[in-house]
Amino acid sequence: MRRFTAADGIEIAYHEWGTEHGGPPVILHHGFVADSHLNWVAPGVVDALVTTRRRVLALDARGHGRSDKPHDPAVYGEAAMARDLIQLADRIEARSYDLVGYSMGAVVALIVATRDRRVRRLVVGGVGAGIVELGGVDTRALPNDALVAALEAADPSSIADPAASQFRSFADAVGGDRRALAAQARVVHASPIALDQIVAPTRVLAGERDPLAARPEVLVQALPDADLRRLPGDHLGAVGDPGFASAIVEFLT
Repeated sequence: MRRFTAADGIEIAYHEWGTEHGGPPVILHHGFVADSHLNWVAPGVVDALVTTRRRVLALDARGHGRSDKPHDPAVYGEAAMARDLIQLADRIEARSYDLVGYSMGAVVALIVATRDRRVRRLVVGGVGAGIVELGGVDTRALPNDALVAALEAADPSSIADPAASQFRSFADAVGGDRRALAAQARVVHASPIALDQIVAPTRVLAGERDPLAARPEVLVQALPDADLRRLPGDHLGAVGDPGFASAIVEFLT
């Protein structure tokens, strides 16, 4: 694990594996509540990429994993996380890189790809029409206020929204800082992303039973050069499907 200081003083942790002999580096950005290990190491994505001789880097987003976890919503949002990721690419002096993001990380990756022409290929998962219609994670399936309430609830049994309850259980299971997570949940990205400016060929991955990735074909159609792979499972389960890692590696190689 390594660290760097973001422009606003937040310490960001990142992890690195492999060597750069099979192409440009690959940078991975995890989803909400998760971290680099849960999203990328445990499902075998890192090992699969390293096997193809790729250099792989993964950030722990601010508020997650081993990065700093302030409780002020003003320091959160996917746009801030996008700046962190671009700073990491600058730090390693990447001339080009492949970028993979899931859920919250997919929003981050799409923002980065509109700003940084070094992104050679792009994979985004766990998102769908919400990106086009709402500018971020689909809050119609998981409203912000329900998620914040679930994270701040003293008694988990009092949570009425099933999707919010699932994320609360996830946060408790991984020992997440619920105040930091609630701060991010308050400011999720909800403004248009200039998808038509993304020049990198893109693959969209969506679980067949994932309400947060509903109608992924809408996102595919909004991107200049994109294809779609559907996977078994819901939002959290699709990551664990063996086809998840193979779809990423196949596209990036």
